[in-house]
Amino acid sequence: MKFLKTTLMFLGVLFIASTLIFSVQQGHLSSVPATSESTDQNTDKSVADEYRITAIDIPEDLNFAGEPVPQKDPEILERIDREFLVNTYWQSNAVLLMKRANKYFPVIEPILAKNGIPEDFKYLAVAESGLQNVVSPAGAAGFWQIMKGTGKEYGLEVNSNVDERYHLAMATQVACDYLKKNKERYGNWTLAAASYNAGAGAINKYMGIQQASDYYDLLLGDETGRYVFRIMAIKEILSNPEKYGFELGKKDLYETVPTFTVSIDTPVEDFASFAMNYEINYKILKRHNPWLREPHLNNASGKKYSIEIPNKGYYSTAR
Repeated sequence: MKFLKTTLMFLGVLFIASTLIFSVQQGHLSSVPATSESTDQNTDKSVADEYRITAIDIPEDLNFAGEPVPQKDPEILERIDREFLVNTYWQSNAVLLMKRANKYFPVIEPILAKNGIPEDFKYLAVAESGLQNVVSPAGAAGFWQIMKGTGKEYGLEVNSNVDERYHLAMATQVACDYLKKNKERYGNWTLAAASYNAGAGAINKYMGIQQASDYYDLLLGDETGRYVFRIMAIKEILSNPEKYGFELGKKDLYETVPTFTVSIDTPVEDFASFAMNYEINYKILKRHNPWLREPHLNNASGKKYSIEIPNKGYYSTAR
């Protein structure tokens, strides 16, 4: 019995001592500053603190080349909304388009005006190529994405030595001729634009099968079905960049380098040597004359070509 009492007393003392030690430790820990981990958790900033992604307010008076868009149709509104969202939030592409437009629109606009083509069609070139001399999987080339056969049909020289689909002014004229022809065929600019993308044969086929004659009533392939809406979205964003969150100053835009014209009606054996005569190099010569496809010019027929040479002082080249 005495042993039991002694054991119980020892356990009681041990319990009291343990409780006191725990209390002291807790008090000590509560006075220690928060660890770096807990501090980091408290100060982490969410991306959303600085960046907001919102729906786009669609203008209520959208039109293409002055022709109204049936925006009250919910299916049409969804298609418009898609293009505004895609083209607004693809920010890097939109900025590049704005920069390039400042450089190339001054070439395109007067040709459209001379031919009576609405200015909205300069945005068709943007939609087609991003204002670059690209080649499509089908073989369409240049800013206006002209097929080889179409280029030849409308008077362009297209071969391995010279390809005038890459000549911006000449290609723009071909685009004008094509659009005017299809405006006469369909009676409106909207279908003329759609036919530029799909071809008149495809548009005629869709119209015949579906017994509809309006772009907004036709069920078209995905690319052509988005085409006019994409052009309208690009037009709105490039015309009102600040409204869509883009802030570019004049200094941020690409500029046109002034040039003068040199006429030739003979073969050129070596364009690298030709370029040196004007204190530029081959790369710069090709930059201003992308329609010259090889390092030489055959010109067996004695055709007269106009070659653009940049004014002095805009480029520096190693000598």
